[in-house]
Amino acid sequence: MALQSLGYVGLRARNLEDWASFGENFLGMQLVERSRAALRLRMDDRSQRLIVEADDADGPAFLGWEVADAAALDQLAARLETAGVRVERQPKALADARRVQELIAFVDPLGNRLEAFHGAEIAAEPFRPGRAISGFRTGPLGMGHVVLTVERVEDVLWFYQDVLGLRLSDYMLEPFKIYFFHVNPRHHSFAVLETGQNGIHHLMVELYMLDDVGQAYDLASREDGRIAATLGRHTNDFMTSFYSRTPSGFLVEYGWGGRSIDPDSWKAVEMTHGPSLWGHERTWIPADQLAQAREMRGRAALERQRPPVQVIEGNYTLAPGTCPWWDATRKAGGS
Repeated sequence: MALQSLGYVGLRARNLEDWASFGENFLGMQLVERSRAALRLRMDDRSQRLIVEADDADGPAFLGWEVADAAALDQLAARLETAGVRVERQPKALADARRVQELIAFVDPLGNRLEAFHGAEIAAEPFRPGRAISGFRTGPLGMGHVVLTVERVEDVLWFYQDVLGLRLSDYMLEPFKIYFFHVNPRHHSFAVLETGQNGIHHLMVELYMLDDVGQAYDLASREDGRIAATLGRHTNDFMTSFYSRTPSGFLVEYGWGGRSIDPDSWKAVEMTHGPSLWGHERTWIPADQLAQAREMRGRAALERQRPPVQVIEGNYTLAPGTCPWWDATRKAGGS
């Protein structure tokens, strides 16, 4: 697979001042550059991961997809051109601004600007979070995932699967239609959600510790309207998270415990138990979808769905003692 990870995201925003505070003081990113034209934020050892550019409108500006090297970038460009997609080699000045060695740009069928690059710049100084967090889970998994809204998913599925080469992780048709795609062991780095409008739904960033998510939830609770979906756990990537509204109106998912998969052996399926195992009350969806989502979560509870918690070595300790009832229940369930 040519694409290795979601390397960076660019956003258009009307209010950079609010984004500076949101990115640093709430999300915990490191604000490394601030001007009247743009903000640049770090999440790890990379020189930048999130770029917010001043604009008259809010929305996605570009998605930066990482490839291994110059040869892989050339191969991707050739593949796109063979499929009839116009590819533009970007000047060195833009590559320098993106903090990469080389990049190309093209658009998807809806006009969203996509970039592919290699040779991301590593910062000389260690990452310093904007507030007290354990750090973001990035590295080979990329900066997280992004979900675009589309008028009709059929208009873009062929492009992202057959042309760009993203692999389908799974999909849901109820309570809403959404398709998830992976490029590495992160369960999904990209998804398209059918809403009748083209834009961006949310950006997900993953933390190393659950307490980071819980404390961010408390911070968000202090502001009226900041929380867009309550704390919950997803059925497909097992992420424990909540959704907050950004200064631009779309959402950021703040999560922990995301699932890792084997990209070479993974088989995509339709998810029929809804998007969330519990929680994630989505007040923005239509009333009929909201009712259906609640019914699906209730069914998950009645059916005792218990997917394993995804933990990282060193971030947990085993609880002492045993529970005969729990041991018997696990044995009966085959887990």
